[in-house]
Amino acid sequence: MACHGAQSHQAKIGNIPKSFGNLKSLSILNLSHNDLSGPMPGFLSDLDLLTKLDLSYNNLQGQIPTYGVFGNATIVSLDGNPRLCGGATDLHKPPCHVRSTRARTVNYLIKILIPIFGFLSLLLLVYFLLVDKRISRRAHLSQLSFGEHFEKVTFQDLAQATKDFSEVNLIGKGSYGSVYRGKLKESKAEVAVKVFDLQMPGAERSFLSECEALRSIQHRNLLPILTACSTVDNSGNVFKALIYELMPNGNLDSWLHDKGDKGGTKRLSLTQTISIVVNVADALDYLHHDCGRPTVHCDLKPSNILLDDDMNALLGDFGIARLYVDPQSTRAASTSSIGLKGTIGYIPPEYGGGGQASTSGDVYSFGIVLLEIFTGKRPTDPTFTDGLDIISFVENSFPDQIFHVVDAHIVEECKKLSQEKKVPENEVYRCLLAILQVALSCTRSLPSERSDMKQVASKIHEIQTSYRGWNYKE
Repeated sequence: MACHGAQSHQAKIGNIPKSFGNLKSLSILNLSHNDLSGPMPGFLSDLDLLTKLDLSYNNLQGQIPTYGVFGNATIVSLDGNPRLCGGATDLHKPPCHVRSTRARTVNYLIKILIPIFGFLSLLLLVYFLLVDKRISRRAHLSQLSFGEHFEKVTFQDLAQATKDFSEVNLIGKGSYGSVYRGKLKESKAEVAVKVFDLQMPGAERSFLSECEALRSIQHRNLLPILTACSTVDNSGNVFKALIYELMPNGNLDSWLHDKGDKGGTKRLSLTQTISIVVNVADALDYLHHDCGRPTVHCDLKPSNILLDDDMNALLGDFGIARLYVDPQSTRAASTSSIGLKGTIGYIPPEYGGGGQASTSGDVYSFGIVLLEIFTGKRPTDPTFTDGLDIISFVENSFPDQIFHVVDAHIVEECKKLSQEKKVPENEVYRCLLAILQVALSCTRSLPSERSDMKQVASKIHEIQTSYRGWNYKE
């Protein structure tokens, strides 16, 4: 029995029917010179009686079986099917490049993942370039740090960096001088240059005090001196300046009170506010208890709290800092209250009576700053008259009516968080209550009744931990 496809007047098109596999008595099968396509019909290898199989000149493709009739190249003709591969050696077909399902899957994943990884790699490259730039800048600035190997800068260097101390680059004024924005030519570092007005009584002592205070103390929340300049200017006058790393986000005072270009006020989120409070508390705790020689800042206020790229707070301006003598200890060098200065509204009451500078004085100032941050009012606000001050303003509403004195924007954010995060309103209330309670504990009239900064810092950290706990609830 034979099937002569080539002699038929009707061409065969498409795949070879699987029904051919049932023709067990078939001895000759000739399907040559048709338009057959599809994979090799492996089922034909089961036809044991075949003595001639001609599938030449079609469009068959894929791997040729090596068993049954296909194992005998002398009775099989497969010429004219260029897409066939493998099979018996005598068929002289090219080897197959077999791709398993796993290989195809891997290939598919590669095609999908390569663009994704490429995009992520680009993002990582940009990120690391930015981080490396910041780290490089930090590393370079640390090399400039005030000490035995600080960078030498001349009057001309600073004049060039600040464009001759131009008003355009003026970023602040203090009791003893002015602060300018600048960029050092050699190091390319962006800096703040504090130029002392030596005509002011106490200015030179302030320069020396600040150098002495920050030369040997280091903390992540203290603004370090990069270098100092003591020389003469172009007119032959004595010139003294301190150079700091420029804090791109300015000072806390500008965030609490200054108006923006469009009349709006820059606003800190509650998360940022609590973080800043923690930073300042840690800095004072270090100065008072952990730096080896207790140091009193003496002029804590929002304008002396600087904010870096990431809104971390750094305490600066140690122009009137003092080493503190604990009456019960001889660890620190003696200090004097002579010429003691501070800023009205932040000075503790005992200083007004000629009292000696103390760590308790800094605690009082910290409490005032806390009240200022959370009420949005300066301690010298014109509404504070007839014996009312920022402390009594808060005490009069504490603890039941604190929302009457807390800054409206903070109250609004707390209510929004309470609604969106489904945090009970009493938890929000307790957070603000705890902060104001710390502030009031710092501003007691008698120094002996105030908490110390280690206790204050610990409590502030507890509040931050509690806030984080409910602020991120889903």
